[in-house]
Amino acid sequence: MLERYVKKILGSNVYDVANKTPLQSAAGLSQRFANQIWLKREDLQPVHSFKLRGSYNKISQLSDEDKARGVIAASAGNHAQGVALAAQKLGIPAIIVMGRNAPEIKVKAVRNLGAKVILHGDTYDEAAVYAQELRAKEGYVFVHPFDDVDVIAGQGSVGVEILNQHGRPLDAIFVPIGGGGLISGIAVYVKYLQPETLVIGVEADGSASMTAALKANRRVKLPRETLDLFADGASVAQVGKETFKITKKYVDEVLTVNTDEICAAVKDIFDDTRAVAEPAGALAVAGMKKYIQRHALQGKEIVAVVSGSNVNFDRLRHVAERAEVGEHREAIVGVAIPEKQGSFRRFCRTLGKRNITEFNYRQASNGVAHIYAGVQTTSFEDRQKVLATLRKADYDVTDMTDNETAKLHVRHMVGGRVQGDRQELIYRFVFPERPGALMQFLTGLGAKWDITLFHYRNHGAAWGRVLVGFSAADSANKKDRRELNKFLDRIGYRYWDETDNPAYDLFLR
Repeated sequence: MLERYVKKILGSNVYDVANKTPLQSAAGLSQRFANQIWLKREDLQPVHSFKLRGSYNKISQLSDEDKARGVIAASAGNHAQGVALAAQKLGIPAIIVMGRNAPEIKVKAVRNLGAKVILHGDTYDEAAVYAQELRAKEGYVFVHPFDDVDVIAGQGSVGVEILNQHGRPLDAIFVPIGGGGLISGIAVYVKYLQPETLVIGVEADGSASMTAALKANRRVKLPRETLDLFADGASVAQVGKETFKITKKYVDEVLTVNTDEICAAVKDIFDDTRAVAEPAGALAVAGMKKYIQRHALQGKEIVAVVSGSNVNFDRLRHVAERAEVGEHREAIVGVAIPEKQGSFRRFCRTLGKRNITEFNYRQASNGVAHIYAGVQTTSFEDRQKVLATLRKADYDVTDMTDNETAKLHVRHMVGGRVQGDRQELIYRFVFPERPGALMQFLTGLGAKWDITLFHYRNHGAAWGRVLVGFSAADSANKKDRRELNKFLDRIGYRYWDETDNPAYDLFLR
């Protein structure tokens, strides 16, 4: 397999449209982690992503008859731009099916390249099914985003450039994984020339389809309702047959990172390059940091692929909010303090010279107030010191640094109580960002459930985050919860029961 792929990679036709992107030294990351770290800057491609390499290599090799039929593809955005640019360069028609919640920046970019865009479904998989239906009906040639030998060979040209540009043996290369095309192309080339170099894949933990496949020893399909689209450029429910086979054989390890770790990596890349990577584009850096710390690596030569930078500007608000937590530079705490003059001053004095990054106040009862506070820290261990210091001073402290409901919603909502004798059931949802999503939700609920609380947050992403309170006779009543869950299951949106969440208890109950 290796020799066959290496020949195809070395013969791949990508430089009619692709740039040989720089392998840039990351001075800040290198100093912080005591390794020599390099960033492969695929965000500097004409479409700000590596995807055009595989797309062009595939399309340029089509017969004249196939080119005349036109090409069709399904994509969250980066593959779409690659196909559109390749088709424009070769003068052939292109149809791109994208989810209705695809980032607007990517939709506009595809249209500007002359392709026809059809918005269908809420996920890549729904778009892909529709694209195949159109292919069968109209006779277009389908260009797969990752599970195609020629696409994989085109992406493998990234590996060729890394080894040529570095010029001496590497200890490890970190590569983002969506469907697996990029890491497959890089792995087969690197393992052929430098088998001692580790090739390590990185996935977002909310869409880790390769991790699930390796664990099951077969390809699995992640449920649509559990698929997190924060790193939308790498969010794929099922990896490819060919890419799974290659990854299983030639990739040394696949690890996952969470949203906060991805956001911190976006900031790291910006600090070293002044470039803004999209969440999927920062996966490799996030995974690299995690791996270095886990294995206490020092003095190694390491490359991380920055795979793309197609991110909506308004999404950066969310990235900035979460980056400090992802780097352990901020702890989020809920603290009970006496409701009397000087309490906040005493709280700050207990913390010493640490900065307070956020402060929300809510009067409780019995002479007690609750505060939602962000506190500057330097590491996970330092966060534990903060908690220990506050508890030693007799404060009742709840660590909410890893509490999604607290970070997404409660920090913006502190205050308010349900009226009368009724109680609440609290649920957190992910809504698809498309017209009619809220009405579908309300229609599915019907008239039985009164909404007592509603908070919506969008960060330029494909999904909105929503916190909803429902009136209930008794929030501890399991019958009420079971009945409500049946309604919510029918609606089909991803949800979590947060009624017992400590952030709700402290600030909203």
